[in-house]
Amino acid sequence: MTEQGTPVRLTNPFAAVAGAGGEVMDVPEYQAGFDRDHEACTEPMWKLERAQTFYEPDVASWRAMMDGEWERSLALIHAMAGPLTDYFRRRQPVRRLRVAESPITPYLQWEMHILAVRASAGSPCRVLPAERVAGLEPLPELVIFSPALMYEVLYDEYGGGSGGRRITDRDVVEPCLDAVSALFGEGEDVRDFHEREVVPLPPPVITDGMRAALPAYAHRTEEFRV
Repeated sequence: MTEQGTPVRLTNPFAAVAGAGGEVMDVPEYQAGFDRDHEACTEPMWKLERAQTFYEPDVASWRAMMDGEWERSLALIHAMAGPLTDYFRRRQPVRRLRVAESPITPYLQWEMHILAVRASAGSPCRVLPAERVAGLEPLPELVIFSPALMYEVLYDEYGGGSGGRRITDRDVVEPCLDAVSALFGEGEDVRDFHEREVVPLPPPVITDGMRAALPAYAHRTEEFRV
């Protein structure tokens, strides 16, 4: 096992993802497939998250942030603690590797509060600085269920979810799983990162440019997503 903080020398298995065969799914198909595979999962799953900005219209606390209601956003995040704890009692935990750039974007500032709550609820997350993965770019957004099953999560130009690609080629998936696991071992616990780098920040500044895309994300399903 890699000791935390020890750099791991890696080739770039992520380069094979773009050319891998896979079933492309729209958002409903991806969410249904994801839920089905997560329910059947018998071992912890892994998530690699690289982009610094996403749009999350189904999350009330994200909408509160976009409305400039930061204190309300934080209150809604803390209210997720109980449901998250219950959820991860019933499902395999998600081990998330979160790449972070500096300065921290408004989205990432918001998400780090959620990831700290998730970690306390039983879903571990570790943070890795972007410079550590510079030699592996461009990194895909991945959810890995097993050595032979993963999804590449797909996004539109704004960072809104547009579906996923289900990949079952073990020669592609297993090296990605090994790499994410190794990088996870280098990362810092999100709760420590959150306390040091995020908690002291002032409320995020939401620009007119960020709000300009909101009409395209007007749906509000209130569905919980992992």
